[in-house]
Amino acid sequence: MAPQRFREQFDHIQRSMPDVPLAMGPDDSAEFLYEKGVVLARDGEEARVVEDTVRAHFTATAGLVGEDVRRVSAQTNRSGITRIRVGDPGRGDRGGDRAVASALRALRAAEGRAGHRLVSRNHVVHIAVNACPGDEPVPAQPTEQPNPAPAEGLHDPDTAVGVLVIDTGLMRDCRSYPLLARAKGDLQIKECDDDGVLRQYVGHGTFIGGLVAAVAPNTDLTVSNALNDAGAVLESEFGDKLFEAVDAGGWPDIISLSAGTSNGRTDGLLGVQAFMEELRARRTLLVAAAGNNGSATPFWPAAYADLPEYAGTVLSVGALRSDGEFGACFSNHGPWVKVYAPGERLTSALTGFTRPVPYVYQHSTYDACRYGFSYACTCQSPRHTGVLSDDEAGPGTPDQVMFEGLANWSGTSFATPLVAGMIASHMVAHKEPDPRAARRQLLAGNTAFAEVRGAVVPALRPPTWRPGPAGTAGPAA
Repeated sequence: MAPQRFREQFDHIQRSMPDVPLAMGPDDSAEFLYEKGVVLARDGEEARVVEDTVRAHFTATAGLVGEDVRRVSAQTNRSGITRIRVGDPGRGDRGGDRAVASALRALRAAEGRAGHRLVSRNHVVHIAVNACPGDEPVPAQPTEQPNPAPAEGLHDPDTAVGVLVIDTGLMRDCRSYPLLARAKGDLQIKECDDDGVLRQYVGHGTFIGGLVAAVAPNTDLTVSNALNDAGAVLESEFGDKLFEAVDAGGWPDIISLSAGTSNGRTDGLLGVQAFMEELRARRTLLVAAAGNNGSATPFWPAAYADLPEYAGTVLSVGALRSDGEFGACFSNHGPWVKVYAPGERLTSALTGFTRPVPYVYQHSTYDACRYGFSYACTCQSPRHTGVLSDDEAGPGTPDQVMFEGLANWSGTSFATPLVAGMIASHMVAHKEPDPRAARRQLLAGNTAFAEVRGAVVPALRPPTWRPGPAGTAGPAA
């Protein structure tokens, strides 16, 4: 039986949120995760409309209990989001929540009258290799060098570009890696489990920080640990996490964000609307990962790049495979993904270089690409058995490796900081103080393209990035 990555990750994230019953959605598939028994609304009058409408609907609908509808928390934070209980979170299974789905349907007429969305599921926002990972990290060979290699250039505090990575934080010994010697920010809160084994996705923020520093040496790099807990956070908390990250050091020139979620809609996430509106009023550019679901479904916040009012504020980034000529099998795609960059088997620092640390693989590789591609993709290689994956004969013995510094890792998570770094480098080289103008200039002057599922798309490849083997064949039809 093939591994079930999404369901394996559901279990992993549920363990990291033991007090939050979760379901998969939408109700007939598994594209995203959300909190059972709860919907979101904007605080104030809209929350009252949602409560009253859902209560009246449930009272008139057999099998649904109207008195379950009540305010869970009236937020006084900057995101202005209220959680409203609409059902028993203990009912049903992880395949969906009937009460939440019914509450959303009950508000359709009211939303039509209001002209905008009033209610939403409380989605789980996750780092972009989480609920559907590109792969897990692999120790680099002893002679292997960073890829992209460090670009030439020196740090100049007068002209350095501010880049904020909002992610899992920094490993405590990351500054032993020369490219991260000046990195600022938060430490990963817990790196290892009680047995001294690296926890899943630990090092994600460090790996990303190393990529930014390699592509753009003249940056003031800060790595936030706002997504420390398994890289996952509820949508109701995500907006405030973003606000806290920028409040800690001021709004930077560029935010590199390798996290998000799909939600089955084309108008964004209710929980981050306040942040996005403030972002639009600033000069900061958000560079966001398109996600690793191998899907054309919009992944937020990256997909804000396709909304006219945010077109200059957000840049969405998909991943190219190792040869840089075609899209990686796992990369999300579609018109809302505005640029692609190498995102398969990049090499950066996972940990510092002061001690070897063991890691046990969580997912098993596949016999064939789970997206139907025919090249030697990360679905299949390198082979390993993971602790979360069962086969028909029962779980196998999971493989363990040792990390001591550099690793290979794949995902749109890692294509994203390459693009953020290239925009920062353009700002320095052209003395352009406006990151949004630099983004426009860089894309307007770009002459490189790649093929992604039959479409010709813009591709940004750092000058120091080295392509790898092209694999055995082109992309799937």
